[in-house]
Amino acid sequence: MLIHIVLMDPDGDAGLARIKAAMPILAQVCAGLPGVTGFAHGPNLDYEGKSARYAYGFQVAFADRAAHLAYEAHPDHIRAGGMLVSACTGGHDGIFVADLAV
Repeated sequence: MLIHIVLMDPDGDAGLARIKAAMPILAQVCAGLPGVTGFAHGPNLDYEGKSARYAYGFQVAFADRAAHLAYEAHPDHIRAGGMLVSACTGGHDGIFVADLAV
């Protein structure tokens, strides 16, 4: 199983609103792809005080790398990704991505 984690540093309130607008698009992509076993998103509560910069995030669970590759190539994922880049401080630099093999 692969867990794809994305944390974002929104560019102000408008950026946060654009990030939230991309979440239903990603949810729909995930709901329609074989091998996607979960999608969740929400605000980062940063209880440990280590990631306050990243105010919002999401995670996608994949059965395998093939499902992840299908997600990456999906046109709506690409569109939502562009929305996220434009919504984050510094564009790509405002997004942290980790892929965990679990």
